[in-house]
Amino acid sequence: MGVKGFVEGGIASIIAGCSTHPLDLIKVRMQLQGEACTATAPTVLRPAMVFHPGHAHVAHNIHIPATLPPPPPRVGPINVGVKIIQQEGVAALFSGVSATVLRQTLYSTTRMGLYDILKKKWTDPRTNNFPLMHKIAAGLIAGGIGAAVGNPADVAMVRMQADGRLPLAQRRNYKSVVDAITQMSKSEGIASLWRGSSLTVNRAMLVTASQLASYDQIKEIILEKGIMKDGLGTHVTASFAAGFVAAVVSNPVDVIKTRVMNMKVEPEMAPPYNGALDCALKSIRAEGPMALYKGFIPTISRQGPFTVVLFVTLEQVRKLFKEF
Repeated sequence: MGVKGFVEGGIASIIAGCSTHPLDLIKVRMQLQGEACTATAPTVLRPAMVFHPGHAHVAHNIHIPATLPPPPPRVGPINVGVKIIQQEGVAALFSGVSATVLRQTLYSTTRMGLYDILKKKWTDPRTNNFPLMHKIAAGLIAGGIGAAVGNPADVAMVRMQADGRLPLAQRRNYKSVVDAITQMSKSEGIASLWRGSSLTVNRAMLVTASQLASYDQIKEIILEKGIMKDGLGTHVTASFAAGFVAAVVSNPVDVIKTRVMNMKVEPEMAPPYNGALDCALKSIRAEGPMALYKGFIPTISRQGPFTVVLFVTLEQVRKLFKEF
């Protein structure tokens, strides 16, 4: 019974991940909008009415730090998508899709399978009741373990999706997820595959707990209240609501995770961010608190369809595998 939950969840997750990959790519590009550029050389100013003693009309030069260039104008998800197609071609919308497949295979298969095991274990056999707090706890545990397993694929996916926004000379040009993981291991060390893993784990715990727990809870309420019967309408309604909850809960962590994973660490140079908290503080200082909700529209635009496809597919796969 345990293995079946992993297989069912894995199949549904891969289908959902691949079908919504372009929306995920747009979300990543939007989350990276406005990242601070490196400062330019200091500006030299000659102030008026400041004279050196004994040398009339000879002013000191004052060096002040140059201000950062103004951030590029923020654009919406449709404009981001159109720009990607114009500059990189339609195929660019599926940049990093091999990493998505690997990520869903490792991360989502693990979290869905573990959640299913814990759900069966913690459901009261007499009343068939699975309390909400137990649902949330199961989601937190399953999501955390799944994220730790799938982090290398997550880092590769973020980098492959973000590559097209960099100047040609700075692009990493990974050929596939395997090439990305190999190059990262060689040039940055094995530890780089788990860069941002604490963020990935935290995000996955929030997403899994909010997504799976709210889906089960909303579905139960719909059926108990007799609003709809157990069918496609119930599955779509519950899954879209679950996707919205997951997007609201996870977006801030997702923005920070994307930026930490995508940062370039040059040899003998300090990294742009010294961890998640530093990234959050720098982003808020430079761009305001709403920086943590950058890409929210594409997040919900992706999280909604992803969750709908995930659970609708999962319910159908469960029906097919019911006899096994």
